[in-house]
This record gives sequence, C-alpha cells and structure tokens, in this order.
Amino acid sequence: MVRTKTKKQRGSRTHGRGKKGGRGAGLRGGKGNAGLHKHKFTYMIKYMPDHFGRRGFKNPTRKGEDKFINVGQLEEVFPGKKEINLVEEGFDKLLGKGSIYGKVKVIVPYASQKAVEKITAQGGEVVVPESE
Repeated sequence: MVRTKTKKQRGSRTHGRGKKGGRGAGLRGGKGNAGLHKHKFTYMIKYMPDHFGRRGFKNPTRKGEDKFINVGQLEEVFPGKKEINLVEEGFDKLLGKGSIYGKVKVIVPYASQKAVEKITAQGGEVVVPESE
C-alpha cells in the first residue's frame, strides 16, 4: 500500500511548498479582504464586525434639523446677559421648558407661545425678526 502525499508530509510544517506557500498570497489565504465570507469569517466577526452590511443613507433633499433652546437654559448658557440674540448664536427656536427668573430681551426667529408667556411674565420681551 502506497502512502498518500499528505501522510508523507506530516510534521514537515510547509508540506514541501517552502516558505512562500504556493503562489501569490497563498500563504495568507488571499490578498487583502479575500475570504472574509469564507475561510476568514471568524477573523471578520472578531476584528471587523461592522465590515459587511448597510450603514445608513443621507437623504440629499431633506432639510437640516432646527437647533432649539429652552427658556430654562437661557440663564445658564448666557449668564448675566440682558439681551440675547439667538439668531447670531445659531439657534432657530425658543421653546418653553423650564423657568426663567430675570428680565431678558430675546431675539429669535421662532418662539413657542409658552416661551413667550414665561419671558413676558418676568417683564422681558421676545422679538421675532421679519423673515426676508
């Protein structure tokens, strides 16, 4: 009975192929990301778990989100100011959560009814500039 080539090469480490392992990147199991869905699957699961799959979509026609601030945050974000221009500060809306304790003038493109009530109750005013 003749021994198979595999049996003959047991213990030889390279099985007669030398250190290059065949041709090309054969020793490494392929170049780059080759085999991530096949023989390198466990490597991919462990070290590259987000490699495959969808990663979201940005709708090019969607308008950006409005940046808003609540009445209760005004005094902590702008301490000691009597006139706050939220247009220059980059805010689009003033909402009514929280409470305010000082008299303040606020310039903002949009303010909710509750926010206006809270500021005017303290003797302040809300100015909505005319849109162009």
